[in-house]
Amino acid sequence: MSATAQTIEKLISQEYKQGFVTDLETDTLPPGLDEDVIRAISTRKGEPDWMLEWRLEAYRHWLTMEEPQWAYVKYPRIDYQAISYYSAPKPKDGPKSLDEVDPKLLETYNKLGIPIYEQE
Repeated sequence: MSATAQTIEKLISQEYKQGFVTDLETDTLPPGLDEDVIRAISTRKGEPDWMLEWRLEAYRHWLTMEEPQWAYVKYPRIDYQAISYYSAPKPKDGPKSLDEVDPKLLETYNKLGIPIYEQE
């Protein structure tokens, strides 16, 4: 194994030290992707019917596709059924001002560098 590969392996196998965790109640769909998941996501987002149909058509097309085989690139096959495709903070009555927003969420916005006008 090359020195670069060893360095990368050492870095990615370390425990996360930064402490960047936002502990909020979430609405998360179980892992996996199928038409029911797409419908559930569309419902949660309040999307119009045409958007749902567009997403379902795109999903059906995606099912017919084959993953490309890249020259000189080796990575494990992606298990698309092991991924959760939707997660959002559980809805609450919307805050009237930033003073009413969960401080943990504001802290996350600050860590991410989101400007105050976008936080509002």
